[in-house]
This record gives sequence, C-alpha cells and structure tokens, in this order.
Amino acid sequence: MIDRRPTPAEIRAFRTENPKMRERDAAERLGISEAALVAAECGLSVVRIDGDANRFLARVGELGEVMALTRNESAVHEKIGPFEKVQAGKQATLVLGTEIDLRVFPSAWAHGFAVTKTDGDTVRRSFQFFDRAGIAVHKVHLRPASNLEAYQAILDDLRLEDQAQTFTEEAIPADKPTGDVDALELRARWSRMTDTHQFHGMLRSLNVSRRDALHNAGADYAEALEPSAVEAMFRGAAGTDLPLMCFVGNRGVIQIHSGPVANVQTMGPWLNVMDPTFHLHLRTDHIAEAWLVRKPTSDGHVTSVEVLDARGELIIQFFGKRKEGKMERDDWRDLAEGLPRLARTVAA
Repeated sequence: MIDRRPTPAEIRAFRTENPKMRERDAAERLGISEAALVAAECGLSVVRIDGDANRFLARVGELGEVMALTRNESAVHEKIGPFEKVQAGKQATLVLGTEIDLRVFPSAWAHGFAVTKTDGDTVRRSFQFFDRAGIAVHKVHLRPASNLEAYQAILDDLRLEDQAQTFTEEAIPADKPTGDVDALELRARWSRMTDTHQFHGMLRSLNVSRRDALHNAGADYAEALEPSAVEAMFRGAAGTDLPLMCFVGNRGVIQIHSGPVANVQTMGPWLNVMDPTFHLHLRTDHIAEAWLVRKPTSDGHVTSVEVLDARGELIIQFFGKRKEGKMERDDWRDLAEGLPRLARTVAA
C-alpha cells in the first residue's frame, strides 16, 4: 500500500488488481472516500452528473423497474420495483411506491455519477449519489427490464461539464446532541406522544441522543434486548403473513420495506433476507445494542425494535405494518414482546 493519497491512475490499478473487492472496502483500503474511488473512472466507465436529488427523482420513474439501494456502515437495504408517487420538497422528498418507499433529504446529496461496469458480456449500469464527504447516500441499479433509452436520456440531461477524475472530500460537522438527560422530563414528554413521528422532535427539543433516551426512558418504554433478538425476530416472522416495516437510513435517505419476509439466511457475520423484491444484508457483529421500544400514539402504543452500533448510531429499525387509525397487529406485538431481553447482572 502507498503511504499517501493515491492518484486516479493508482486507484484504477488497485481496482484492476482487486476486481472482486467491494467498492466501500476498496476505498477504505486506499484511505479515500467511495466517491473518490468512483470519480477515478470518469471519462472511462463513469460520467459525472448533477447531484441534485429532486432533479434526478423527477426523472427516475422513466427507468421502470430498478433496484434502489440505501446503506449505512452496517446494513444494506435493496428494493426492486419502479419509482412511483414522488412528492418533491426542499427539506424532504417522499417516494411512496408500493415497492420503493423512501424519505429523501435533498440537502445531503452533493455528487452524482452514472456508472457502467462490464463483466464479460454482462453490462451493469447504475446512478450513484454521494454526500460532500464522498459517502454514498443512494444508488439506483438498472435491471434487465429497465428502460435503456430513458437511462441514456437522463444521463445526457444531467451530465456535467466537469468530468475530473479527482475528488476532494469536504468535512461535514458532526451533529451530536450534548444535552444532559432529565429522566423525569424525558418520561413526561414520552408519555404525551400521540404519534411516533413526534419522537425525533422530542429528542431535538431535549437535545438528547436516541441512545441516551433509550437508556433513561424506563423499562415501560424501552427494554434492552439481546443482540441475537434481531435474528430471532426475522426467524419468527419468516414464512408467516406478518408484514414488517424495515427502515435503513443514512444522512440522505431512509429506505423502507413493508411486507412479509421469507428467505432468511446467515453467512458469517451477515444476516440476509433474499426475497424476490427485498434484499437486506445486516452486519450482526456491528450490533452493540438492541432495544424493544414502546411509543404512545392516539391508537395505543406502537412497538419497535431498534438496533444501534457502538457509536450509538441507529443501524436499522423495525415496526409491524399498520394503517393509520388502527392499533398495531397483535402478532407483531407478540413477536416483539417475546424477544430475549438482555440479562443484567445485579451486584450483591
């Protein structure tokens, strides 16, 4: 390995020598961002495009069936289907399709690329978007049924004049809550929630992190689970009609699966769901904390399973699918409440 930032030619050479290495892993090995890894191919197999989220989302439905991919450091969430019902907004844009369901935060999107990969006779095309630090926020991969003419038209319309192979990462200030936790006030605010969407506002107003809130809410609102509870939840739901809601997000996108799961597999540290239109890959060795969480709503309390990494960042979150105005399903609540609790050592 070289002991300085590699040039675009050196980046390409490394990728040629390590063709099977995942982009994220290759970038980490080289000490660069994933966007810098992609940019090194500009003019060859990559084209820089406008990174504006709403401009792209206004066109992406023309592609037809695609695979939408959102990930963070510990989970990869993939949904297959068309982009439908896009509702653009400056602060947040919604994609409310039957298969592809996204909450998009346009201010986090900064750089875009159209990427072509050729493996023998197989050609894979994708649009990939990154934040200012060069971290991937969202990718859209074409499928055999995708509209190639629409792909080329979108690429031509969004192509930038700047096709530089270099990439400069920008630092993004950390937005970490630093407030001390007033457990009594936290519980009082928690008890007054009437909708689960009020939870984020409560954390912001108290200036506390999700982890601190879960640790101080009390066992009636939040109970620590064994890390193995996540796999147990999937195993309990697999092959049943129980529709889960599975959320994976980063700074730019939250991607949601709503529906049953069937094909659950493990491979090393990875817990995988490999269903026809939903793929999930979760690093179970990254799970530092798992919580059973109960949030009051006007329709009775709603139960979630929330998974954090060692930094206290949310990796993945699960709910039972329900309709507004309806109580949550008994089968979801029974499954969640039956998950193994974290054993606590009591001092003598």
